[in-house]
Amino acid sequence: MRDFQSLLAWQRAHALTLEIYEASAAFPQNERYAFTPQVRRAASSIGANLAEGCGHDSPAEFARFVGISLGSASELENHLLLAGDLGYVPNEKRQILSKKTQEVKQMLTGLKRKLRPR
Repeated sequence: MRDFQSLLAWQRAHALTLEIYEASAAFPQNERYAFTPQVRRAASSIGANLAEGCGHDSPAEFARFVGISLGSASELENHLLLAGDLGYVPNEKRQILSKKTQEVKQMLTGLKRKLRPR
């Protein structure tokens, strides 16, 4: 069992999630039960799946959860593009969040490679 909080990828994903929650608080009221929760769920799922994967004993299981985290990060990337196109997030803020999402994806990709059996 690993300590997920010591993973740099989890730390960055957690910080990104906090920023997503802050940014999505400004989404229109009519998105309160639709788009806003989807964006937040995609962001929080990145770290949650890393944490869950750390609770498994085998590197293969951990790698599977890292892959799920990668999928959530890609989903978040899509939601950020949509939020920008809809005018829910200023372009500059969207670019910053997208860059941070891509950085988390790179970290997850490296972690998954490291866990891959040789």
